[in-house]
Amino acid sequence: MRVLFWSEFFWPYIGGAELIGAKLISAMRERGYEFAVITRKDSPDLPSKDRYNGIEIYRYPFWEAMRSLGTDQLMHVRRQVADLKRSFAPDVVHLNGFGPTSLFFHLETKKAHPAPWLVAMHQGIGGRALELSSLGSADWVVGCSRATLDTARSRIPKIISRSSVIYNGIEEPSLFPSSLPFDAPRLLCVGRLDTQKGYDLALTAFASIIDRYPRVRLVLAGDGPERPALEKQAKELGIIHEVDFNGWVAPEMVPDLINASTIVMMPSRRESFGLVAVEAALMARPTVATRVGGLPEVVVDGETGIVVEPEDPAALADATVHLLTHRKTATEMGLAGRRRAREVFGLQQYVDAYDDLYQKMVKHPFLRNKLELSRLRT
Repeated sequence: MRVLFWSEFFWPYIGGAELIGAKLISAMRERGYEFAVITRKDSPDLPSKDRYNGIEIYRYPFWEAMRSLGTDQLMHVRRQVADLKRSFAPDVVHLNGFGPTSLFFHLETKKAHPAPWLVAMHQGIGGRALELSSLGSADWVVGCSRATLDTARSRIPKIISRSSVIYNGIEEPSLFPSSLPFDAPRLLCVGRLDTQKGYDLALTAFASIIDRYPRVRLVLAGDGPERPALEKQAKELGIIHEVDFNGWVAPEMVPDLINASTIVMMPSRRESFGLVAVEAALMARPTVATRVGGLPEVVVDGETGIVVEPEDPAALADATVHLLTHRKTATEMGLAGRRRAREVFGLQQYVDAYDDLYQKMVKHPFLRNKLELSRLRT
């Protein structure tokens, strides 16, 4: 089976959705699937045609073309995409997210080679007309969490019968979890330093936690536009010497970082899934998270961590102190999280689910009939 995998960003970009997508297509290729990847070309340093683990990557200057609507460049890029669809002749088109360029150029070239297509939602649905109409016309919609999918279904009820949840899955690290360090506790936040991650709330919470546990440290691992504001906040709170701003961390180093920590904090304002919580669980670390998006589906309150209401640093601090105080509970939550992550959020389960979905889309009688009608019209 041939699958055209369309991702707004792809390797060498290493966001959560990009990493998971790369793992998925590599694993599916080992099962005999043939893939081609379409993605954006935002840098002149990246070649227009490339390979990743033996998979062809095609990069197009989508944003540049869209900014020049009505010009020859837009027509040229659209023609290139249509030519690729005809030559590769995919059995399924998989949109890994619904970025504006992928939606626009896919819809503009659908007739070049009609094929069933799915949209995998890695973020919550917005209100843009292109997103709503695209999800409504997709042959299948996948939500990375029940919360993400339920929101989309409430906005577009007609997708209820052709949508499902496939939880993100990751490989278990080869590193074995160490015991939780309580004598000199380390609290960890991992991710891009932007407003939606709520790290300002973690700093406010930490300022009260350190009053009760003077040896505790907070590690903010990541980089982003909010870093200057967060450093300023830490100085104003008088905790700058107890907070480590580690900067960007390579994905392969994240398990080591988690393994050196006691508790992982996720004070997010928005979170469709919460991949860091899975990474924490696989290293047997309890997570204190906010009740937003898909996070409560990953962190089971009272079982694998503690879930608090968003925008409440006092609750965040109390939950963290509770785990630091009740060491046996924290350890048991970490181990329960590890067991659950292996059962629910493993890479094997993720790949199996997409394998089943691809087969279903190709064999489904309704989609076959719809596809034949499309090809007759072209």
